[in-house]
Amino acid sequence: MNNSNVIMEYSGRQITVEDIEMICWIRKRYPRLSRLEFTATVCELIGWVTDAGNPKSSQCGELLPMLEEQGLVELPPLKEKMSQAQKGKKHKKKIVEVNGEEIEGSLKEFEPITLRIAQTSEERIRWRSYVEKYHRLGDRKVFGAQLQYYITSGEKELGCLQFSAASWALEAREKWIGWSLEDRKKRLNLIVNISRSLIFPWVRIKNLVSKSMSVAVKTVPKDWLRTFCYAPVLMETFVDLNYYTGISLKASNWICLGETKGRGRNDRKHEKALSRKAIYMYPLQKDFRAYLKGEKQYKVVAPE
Repeated sequence: MNNSNVIMEYSGRQITVEDIEMICWIRKRYPRLSRLEFTATVCELIGWVTDAGNPKSSQCGELLPMLEEQGLVELPPLKEKMSQAQKGKKHKKKIVEVNGEEIEGSLKEFEPITLRIAQTSEERIRWRSYVEKYHRLGDRKVFGAQLQYYITSGEKELGCLQFSAASWALEAREKWIGWSLEDRKKRLNLIVNISRSLIFPWVRIKNLVSKSMSVAVKTVPKDWLRTFCYAPVLMETFVDLNYYTGISLKASNWICLGETKGRGRNDRKHEKALSRKAIYMYPLQKDFRAYLKGEKQYKVVAPE
């Protein structure tokens, strides 16, 4: 590490100029994060984690106010303190019993397939319950901009999708785009990741996954624009090859860039052996590379 970049050392970590730039970038890109969410996101993106990959939120939470006092960063405002009873009620994960009746047939019988944002409290609780119970990875907390959807046919709910912030570093993606580190810092928010995809186990409709992906690339940019005031230009997702083939994505014209290296995003010591995943990309704008590299001025528009 170049010691000239080190600003201070705190709790065994050297805090660098790059760390401060990243913290400022997170605050600018995700202004709606709570103080707790902001701290966890900082830990994740600057790689301040334990050997097990867990964020060092306590240490980071102590450091950030110190950096703010020095005028180096700006933090989200603190919320009013709640009583212990209120905290318990707020943070208790609500799970409801979710199941459904068998739905089977050809895709044509159920068209049009649409995506509906989970907006009400009841819809969001039910969405999380579905994902927690039926998705292999369960319902894990994600930070930053995100939207949860139901895959629908009329009033019938057929599955769930979640779109959230893109992976911070991905070698194959960066090479494919032609990205520099500075480009990525400035415009990572223009990429959105499909972080959950679920068709309910009682739903058997051939080609539903590929159809849902086709609908998503048209629907999500417009919803993202309405919700977050900008539209992404590229969509990404990963397929665990131990469980899936990715054939539905290929059928929907997604581009496969190869495979990950089989490590977690926070595995800086290369110690974790995880399953390798296929990397898929879908351009949402014709000139996505020019936008991502800053060669073309970004316009706040969604595709037709």
